[in-house]
Amino acid sequence: MAQYNPPLRDMQFVLHEVIDVVNEFKDIAAYAEVDADTINAVLEEGGKFASEVLFPLNISGDAEGCTLDKTTHDVKAPKGFKEAYAKYVEGGWPALSCDPAYGGQGLPHTVNQCFYEMLNSANQAWTMYPGLSHGAYEALQAHGTEEQKKTYLPKLTSGEWTGTMCLTEPHCGTDLGLLRTKAEPLGDGTYKITGQKIFISAGEHDLAENIIHLVLARLPDAPQGSKGISLFIVPKFKVNADGSLGARNGIHCNALEHKMGIHGNATCQLILEDAVGTLVGEPNKGLMAMFVMMNAARLGVGNQSLGLTEVAYQNAVAYAKDRIQMRSLSGPKAPDKPADPIIVHPDVRKMLLTARAFAEGGRALAIHTVVQLDKALHHPDEAVRKECDDEVALLTPIIKAFLTDNGWLATSHCMQVYGGHGYIHEWGMEQFVRDARINMIYEGTNTVQSLDLLGRKILSDNGKKLKAFGKKIAEFVEDEGVREDMQEFINPLGDIGDKVTKLTTEIGMKAFQNPDEVGAAAVDYLRVVGHLTFAYFFARMAKVALDAQKAGNTDPFYTAKLITARFYFAKLLPETAGLIRSCRAGLQPLMAMDEALF
Repeated sequence: MAQYNPPLRDMQFVLHEVIDVVNEFKDIAAYAEVDADTINAVLEEGGKFASEVLFPLNISGDAEGCTLDKTTHDVKAPKGFKEAYAKYVEGGWPALSCDPAYGGQGLPHTVNQCFYEMLNSANQAWTMYPGLSHGAYEALQAHGTEEQKKTYLPKLTSGEWTGTMCLTEPHCGTDLGLLRTKAEPLGDGTYKITGQKIFISAGEHDLAENIIHLVLARLPDAPQGSKGISLFIVPKFKVNADGSLGARNGIHCNALEHKMGIHGNATCQLILEDAVGTLVGEPNKGLMAMFVMMNAARLGVGNQSLGLTEVAYQNAVAYAKDRIQMRSLSGPKAPDKPADPIIVHPDVRKMLLTARAFAEGGRALAIHTVVQLDKALHHPDEAVRKECDDEVALLTPIIKAFLTDNGWLATSHCMQVYGGHGYIHEWGMEQFVRDARINMIYEGTNTVQSLDLLGRKILSDNGKKLKAFGKKIAEFVEDEGVREDMQEFINPLGDIGDKVTKLTTEIGMKAFQNPDEVGAAAVDYLRVVGHLTFAYFFARMAKVALDAQKAGNTDPFYTAKLITARFYFAKLLPETAGLIRSCRAGLQPLMAMDEALF
């Protein structure tokens, strides 16, 4: 019953009309020949793969789940997943944004980002199998030795092998400084690794011939805490000198987690028993190397919820147009029928428009951020690279937390549109809700992201990164504020910008007196800054739409874009008023109650 149509028109609007990616990449030699037609053609084919190959497996994969053979420790993905992965590899999709030196196609990460949004809409659980490989690729490309790159990157690029990151353990959670997995040198440049890892997505499966685990562990006499963590490559099958596969390594799946959602992905408990691994980067500097993968994963998780927001919205709209219930309060809108379609009811429209606005705002923010990432990695000007890298650092926790919070709200609203049918599995909506809920938790909970944003990314450098991004907003406000037709967008944007500046200063002053004030304000604060970014991009999108209409373009797409922007500013941005009041209430209301009274 569920359906999915790739949002190619909106992607093209953001890529080419709002951001103008071809112009953004003109100074990057590797991307100088990439034009709009190429990007559009790739995404059109990618959309077909998502909608025609992956989406039909989403509900069935959720119902079937993964199976573990406890004798062999082998895991089978749901029916059709392996065949879909073979088509993915055959189509060259794993290589899309990888370096041509390792067999990649060398396209911008921006193109891959859009492709993965569609994959996540179609089937988040399946997409996690190849998705984690990109993070492993990035970590090894940044910190691996030449030998490690030569051994592993071509196979990750082709998709013949997949990758994982093995971080946490039963007693750790997010506090990786507590991990106990041990790595003992064997004297030949390799290490014997022993321990247990949990919550390892795609940790064991039958899709690819080898799995490259990136494992955090402690060397003998390593310092306590996070300063004593090293990173190791631990392949499922050992790799011979000629690149062929050798014996099975000492790492296996002991159990599959029984989860609320993403049932089609194997979330594993992994046991390492004298597994052989090689060190990545410097000893005791493993978190630095792993953060490359973790940051990629955080952007990826935001993209997961963006994908779910889009597909939930599409299905809720289709249902609302078809389902008839009651009459409009202002009189029948479908007098030839016994009741009106529920899309005539104001609150149904509010739920639908909320999901639509979260999808369109999230898409603009996500694409903008990955454009900055491409420039941070490849722009020839060091100053530009640094500026873009700072902006990506600022926006990453916002994308992870704000987009996943919004995804949870949007999928819940869309399920509500269905009424009782939304609670029934075969309609597909309740799966989107269950799948969306994990995205607020893994790869660092949204509270952790909020602390990272406020504490590390803003207060630690006296707001330098935030001021740089705020300068872009202020310049846009100044440039467009003279236009009468932009006032309804510019005025609230300027207002929320001023409020964020004042709020940041207030929290910073409180934090000097008591650092716990950061913890009290951080979650609400991130949501306020998230709205600042959405307000900025909705104002930019509104400008493009207005300019198109002024030029005589009658495409209804621009009308819809303006209506969505007006809805956002009228109905969603005002949430910030309550959030700011909550931030200002500070720590005392949270800490006043004695623990014994809870």
